[in-house]
Amino acid sequence: MLLDKLIDWDMDATLWLNNAIHGGFSDQLMVFMSDIAIWVPLYIMVAVFLFKELGWKRALMACAVAGIVFLCCDQVANFFKTNAGRLRPCYNERMLSGGLRMLEKRGGLFGFFSGHAANSFGFAVSIIACLRIGSSERRCYSGIMAFGMLWAALLSLSRIVVGKHFLGDVLVGALFGTLVAFIFTRLYKFAIGKLA
Repeated sequence: MLLDKLIDWDMDATLWLNNAIHGGFSDQLMVFMSDIAIWVPLYIMVAVFLFKELGWKRALMACAVAGIVFLCCDQVANFFKTNAGRLRPCYNERMLSGGLRMLEKRGGLFGFFSGHAANSFGFAVSIIACLRIGSSERRCYSGIMAFGMLWAALLSLSRIVVGKHFLGDVLVGALFGTLVAFIFTRLYKFAIGKLA
């Protein structure tokens, strides 16, 4: 059956990634990236940058959009985790017997889909889009785009490496976060048009 094959591939790919990326520095980096609390200073710096680039009205709306996207991603991910009931890799016997490395405490029982991936991609995409939409100079912000997407990708990858999520959990989370960001930044674009 196709679903069973997809689940097998997801488990195999997760085990491969979990074991392929390891060592002193990479383990420390992945634990660091996985800790969402350490990113608070980044969020503050992003807010300051938005106010500098966009002016207070557009920046305030951009911060509101990013906050709503983050909250929406977080709550929907929690809803799915509770209702989908897919065990995290660190509770799955096949994964544990296959050599899954755990770099953090196990945490909650269920993991579909990754809130970290949804939040990070939702935040990054919404900030990038708000900058591009709201900037009166129509700058492309390619450096910020590259940094934002790299940060979201590394944070999401870290959830696999620390043993908390399957690759599929992370991919669905990243797609969901991107979709939510796209929807709310369309509303931001509409609101900016009303300000003009």
